[in-house]
Amino acid sequence: MAFSLKNTSRHFAFGLVALVALTGFDMASAKAVEVQEVVSKGGIKAWLIEDHLNPLLTIDFAFKGAGASTDPDGKLGRANMVSGLLDEGAGDMDSQTFRGLMENKSISLSYDAGRDDFTGSVVTLTRERPTAINLLKLSLTSPRFDDEAVERIRSQIVAGLKQQETDPGSMAQRAFFKSVFGTHPYARPVEGTFETVNDLKVADLRDFVKQSLARDNLVIGVAGDITAKELGPLLDEAFGGLPEHSKVPEIPAVTPKFGGDVQVIAQDNPQSQAIWGQKGIDRKDKDFYAAYVMNYILGGGGFSSRLTEEVREKRGLAYGVYSYLANLDEANFMMGGVATRNDAIGKSLSVIRDEWQKMKDKGISQTELNNAKSYLTGAFPLRFTSLGNLSGMLVGMQTEDLGIDFLDKRNDYVNAVSLDDVNRVAKDLLDPDHVTAIVVGKPEGKLSF
Repeated sequence: MAFSLKNTSRHFAFGLVALVALTGFDMASAKAVEVQEVVSKGGIKAWLIEDHLNPLLTIDFAFKGAGASTDPDGKLGRANMVSGLLDEGAGDMDSQTFRGLMENKSISLSYDAGRDDFTGSVVTLTRERPTAINLLKLSLTSPRFDDEAVERIRSQIVAGLKQQETDPGSMAQRAFFKSVFGTHPYARPVEGTFETVNDLKVADLRDFVKQSLARDNLVIGVAGDITAKELGPLLDEAFGGLPEHSKVPEIPAVTPKFGGDVQVIAQDNPQSQAIWGQKGIDRKDKDFYAAYVMNYILGGGGFSSRLTEEVREKRGLAYGVYSYLANLDEANFMMGGVATRNDAIGKSLSVIRDEWQKMKDKGISQTELNNAKSYLTGAFPLRFTSLGNLSGMLVGMQTEDLGIDFLDKRNDYVNAVSLDDVNRVAKDLLDPDHVTAIVVGKPEGKLSF
């Protein structure tokens, strides 16, 4: 769920999850990882990375197009609320029984609703695999939505919404999405509003499950102690009871509008928090990796980025500043953020804008390109140190249609980026005159980007 809604008992599997951080792969090379496609007798497909170092298994899955953007008018927050309730009792087990079994068997089962997709994750010891798969199956096909659990989760969501009302980051995010997406579903808050969450009925939650969770919009990634032969029957057992076809509404494509303005949301706070965004680049665009490298050098590379060097290291204006490429199913954009003292936010935005313009006009150096490619390719295998990362990555590779050989090819894509590529993309993509910025706080002086 979008909020941390669960009580502390939900963290019982922390030790198990920590163990999942250890894999048996050779971290020196991404090509040490083999991805297999497994298709069950029932026709359910999953991508698998076997790792038998530890007796652990992680399963990540996503129902494509079933995220919060499909929430009907007046029922915003429906997908998010369902994500908090699927593991709160199913079949003949109420919440206490269901969660007690998870705890006793050290099984972790969770769900989340994003703007585009509805996702889930299971972590289990090999010996508890049958129990974990049964709980997963029941949560997907026979959720109870008992009154006690529904009202408890509803109250947690409402408490989270109350907290968001004064959280500068949440305030900025909501204002940004509303500003650039207008009336499109992406402008809606994933968590819903006080009114819509309080009005959600159990029938609404059941409608979501019935319409959104199906085999035709399901993608699955599995990593850990299981063979391809063992996985097939498990897929049928866990997901075979889902309906064949989903009925999720189609979300229209949208071009976010960036007006070149700075909007201030007044809040009596000693610090101001700013986020900004401009046009982006599609994940499948031939220049995506050039943009990816460019962004690393501009603001995505942490302490090695230009923004950090100019804003933090040289001027001491803020502790952290960043930028990243954002890709939704139906929209692409580039975002950034900084938080600092009220008397420093104006200068920070001015310096950031100058760096935006400088990279657009003058590009990068060969040394910067070499350093960025060295880091981006060298650090990539570190993502394979967790089974959860691996299974999640397999889901991402499928939802973004990157191909089953992506792990083999990804570093080649980065290494193929040339200096001319980055400088050409920087000139075309970066658009400091059309950036929408949101500032939450009590900024001093004139603001511009």
